[in-house]
Amino acid sequence: MPIFDYECKNCGKVYEELLISSSTPDSEIECPECGQHQSVRRISAPSIGGSGSSFSGGGGCGSSGFS
Repeated sequence: MPIFDYECKNCGKVYEELLISSSTPDSEIECPECGQHQSVRRISAPSIGGSGSSFSGGGGCGSSGFS
């Protein structure tokens, strides 16, 4: 289920919404602040990395394995 960023054109609240389908029309999204259905989807940056990702060295790209 994708998470989208929305901005309410009525009150200006920016929030995230978890949707069952990415084809859900923006007109069905209710603002959690004012309750209006005037929100528009915003472009958001993807999450890269995340938990479990580590950049502590010890191999990988650019490492020759020699000390």
